[in-house]
Amino acid sequence: MLFSTLFYIIIVPCILAQNQNVPGAGNALAAEISGKSKMVQSAYRFLQEQARSIHDPALRKQTLDAISDPQDCIRHRALLSDADKDRILHALIAAGLLAAHDDAAFPGGLKAGVFPAVIHDGSQCPLPPQSFSSAPGSYFGGHHSYPGGLALHEAFNETAAHDLARNYQHRYGSVSMDHDIVIAAPIWHDWAKIFVFQWNQDGAEFPELEFGGDRSKTGGHHILGLAETMKRGFSPALVITQACAHSAPSQDNEFKVVNWLRAAAIIAQIDPVEKGYLMRDSHENFRLPALRKSGELNLQDTNLLLEYTIHNLSDSDFVFTAPAAKTADEILRQLAPEFGFNPADTANYNNRFRNPVLSNLTAERLVMIYSAQGMQGIKKAIPRPAP
Repeated sequence: MLFSTLFYIIIVPCILAQNQNVPGAGNALAAEISGKSKMVQSAYRFLQEQARSIHDPALRKQTLDAISDPQDCIRHRALLSDADKDRILHALIAAGLLAAHDDAAFPGGLKAGVFPAVIHDGSQCPLPPQSFSSAPGSYFGGHHSYPGGLALHEAFNETAAHDLARNYQHRYGSVSMDHDIVIAAPIWHDWAKIFVFQWNQDGAEFPELEFGGDRSKTGGHHILGLAETMKRGFSPALVITQACAHSAPSQDNEFKVVNWLRAAAIIAQIDPVEKGYLMRDSHENFRLPALRKSGELNLQDTNLLLEYTIHNLSDSDFVFTAPAAKTADEILRQLAPEFGFNPADTANYNNRFRNPVLSNLTAERLVMIYSAQGMQGIKKAIPRPAP
């Protein structure tokens, strides 16, 4: 019986919180684990194929490099000094987009949360601390929280975005839709997880700082990914679409997307109005700009592109994958002794049992097996360790 799942959800963030001012000591092992997973590698190759299908040459190269090239620079972190970081943090706090009281609560403080450890920090070319294919999909215990989970998560979202776009065209007729945005937005949205969710030596992960405003607080990866695409000078249509992953701007939620874009612009050190990512209305409030032909009428409603909705919907499988992660974790803790592991021996359990099993089978598949075949089915699916 999975009676302890709720207890696990409550206590895990407190147990696993560690300083994250240096690259994760478990990143290399995570890469080794994900490299042996056929499911992860298949998803990773699929994402590379999707990136290669982007029509615009510059966007295609930058997107492919971002997930494939370990020497691809993190643009929004280039030449950033400690003084620069302090100035950015103060600007975020002054704008109401970062809570000062989180400095004492978050491991390493606000600076570690907004500027997670990277290689060659402050140089002309800061580098990712781990490969794209080794990164998890979310916080430890959350959806896709295993080595390679990011690739699985994004591959699913890519397919969902493609299918949604095709369905809109099939049901409503041929419409103007930007193929490159449909493909690139899901890849860039979660890209920052390669440095936000690094691996600790005990097989757990860095915690994630949430910020972006009191009523629009969200995971830092979302805003940091936007800062990167802004710094790279990507089009307003792509960047705003990317910003819609965690909330579409419809149904009175435009302010959330606006706040995430504002926060990202502060981190990227650019003027979002000048660059076309935001506009100011007659009351000097920040609003989403009218793109393409959507400004021909002076409508008071949110300026909405179809790509915004497609991207938002494509990132919604958490309704299954989040609870599946909790269930799979409980299943593995229950079965661990039968496979020679003790969940209380955290590092050994995570690094040699939990993470390899989830990376190879995925939490989602384990729950499907459990639902259909019960614990006996799970036991058959998990390979026995070599004697």
